[in-house]
Amino acid sequence: MRHVRRRIVRRAARLAAVGGLLLGGTMVTQAVASPPPPAPPVTGPGLVERLGAERTAGSWVGADGRPVVAVTDRDTAAEVRRAGATPKVVRHSLRELKSATAALRSAPRVAGTAWAVDYRRNEVVVRADRTVSAADWDRLTQLAEDIGGFVRMERSAGTFTTRLNGARPILSTVGRCSAGFNVTDGRRDFILTAGHCGPTGSVWFADDQGAREVGRTVAGSFPGADYSLVRYASGRAGEGADVVAIGAREGVRITGAAEPDVGQRVFRSGSTTGLRDGRVTALDATVNYPEGTVTGLIETDVCAEPGDSGGPLFAEGIALGVTSGGSGDCRSGGTTFFQPVTKAMEELGVRLITATGASSPAPSSSAGQDASAPGAPAQAAGGGQTPSLYARLADPRNAGPGLLVIAGSLVALVATRWIRTEQDRKAYQRQYSASWS
Repeated sequence: MRHVRRRIVRRAARLAAVGGLLLGGTMVTQAVASPPPPAPPVTGPGLVERLGAERTAGSWVGADGRPVVAVTDRDTAAEVRRAGATPKVVRHSLRELKSATAALRSAPRVAGTAWAVDYRRNEVVVRADRTVSAADWDRLTQLAEDIGGFVRMERSAGTFTTRLNGARPILSTVGRCSAGFNVTDGRRDFILTAGHCGPTGSVWFADDQGAREVGRTVAGSFPGADYSLVRYASGRAGEGADVVAIGAREGVRITGAAEPDVGQRVFRSGSTTGLRDGRVTALDATVNYPEGTVTGLIETDVCAEPGDSGGPLFAEGIALGVTSGGSGDCRSGGTTFFQPVTKAMEELGVRLITATGASSPAPSSSAGQDASAPGAPAQAAGGGQTPSLYARLADPRNAGPGLLVIAGSLVALVATRWIRTEQDRKAYQRQYSASWS
C-alpha cells in the first residue's frame, strides 16, 4: 500500500513539473511575441535637443496640443514629422537667436528693459518700459539693427518691477511676499519664494503684528536669479505642505516639478489677485530690473500685482516657477516673469514636499495643457500606485516570471527523479540484505 501511495505522489509531482514547463514556455512565448511597450510621448524640447541648435529654432505647444518645432530645412522638418510633431520651417536657427541675446547682454545695461526669444515668430523681442529714456531707446534700436532684422523692438506701457509687497502672505520689515512651494533638504523644511523678497537673515511672520513667526531667510540669489529659501522656525512645514492655496479656502495638490513649454496654459496664485491663468510666451527671458539683471526667467501673459511676488506658478499639479516681476496689472493685463523652480531647487539642494514624499522633477505633459482646472483637487492623493505582485506576474510582456516557472519545474523534475532513484536503491538494499541473511 505504501508503494502505491509513493507512485501516486511521484506521478503527481512529475505531472506538476511538466505542467510548469508548459506554463513557463507559454509565458515566455507571449512575452517575446507581445508588442514592445509604447514609446514615451514626443516633446518639442526633446526634439530640439536631439536635432541641435543649427537645425532647429525652439518649440511650442500648438493649438491642437501637439508640439510644434521650428526647423531651418526641409530634411529636418521630415524628421520632426516622423517623430510625431509638427514642423515649421523658419529662417533663423536657435544658435543665431541665442547669439542675438548674448549681444544684448554684453551691451551697457539699461534698467526697464527685457528681452526673450519668440520661437513662434522666429524673433528676439526687446521690450522697454516707460522709464527708458528716448536716448537709451535710440541706442537699443541701433543695436537691434546692427544685430539683424530678426530683433524686434517694443515699447511697454507699464514698468518692469519686482512685485514686492503666493498664495499665502508672509511679512517682514522688508515688505510683503507670498509663499511659493514647500521644499525640504531631508532634515528640515523650507519655503521656496522669490529672492528679491529679502536678504539672508530676514525674519518672516504670518501676521502684521509679528506674533506668529514663520521662519528666517537662510539662502537665496538676487539679482542674477530670483529665488530664496525661508527655513521654518519649527523645522517642519506641517499639514498640507504639498498644497498651494488658490482662494476660497481651496487648494491644488502639487505632485512634481518640471520646466514649462512655450504655449502651455499655466496658473498663478497670489495673495493680492488670487488665482489667474494665461500662457507661457517665452523661456530664458532676461529682465533689467532697477535692482539688477535677472536671467533665465519664464515669460508669461499672466497678470500679477504687488503682493503676488514669490507666489507659485503651476499647471496640472506640477510646480513650474515662483513670481519674480513684470509690468501691467490684472485690469489692463501685462507681462509677468517667473523664476523656474527646477533651477532654484538644483542650486539650493532641496526638493519638493509632496503627498507621497519628496519628489524629483517630473516631465511636463502637453496632454492636459488646455484643461480648464488648475490642477488636481487638494483632497486627491498624489503619486501613482505600485503594481501588485500578481499584476507583475500576470503581465504578458514580462518574460522573467516565465523563466522562473521553467527553472522551478526543471528543479522539480530532477528532484523527483533523484528521490525515485534513492527510494529504489534503498528498497534494493533492504531486499538484498534480507536475502543475504
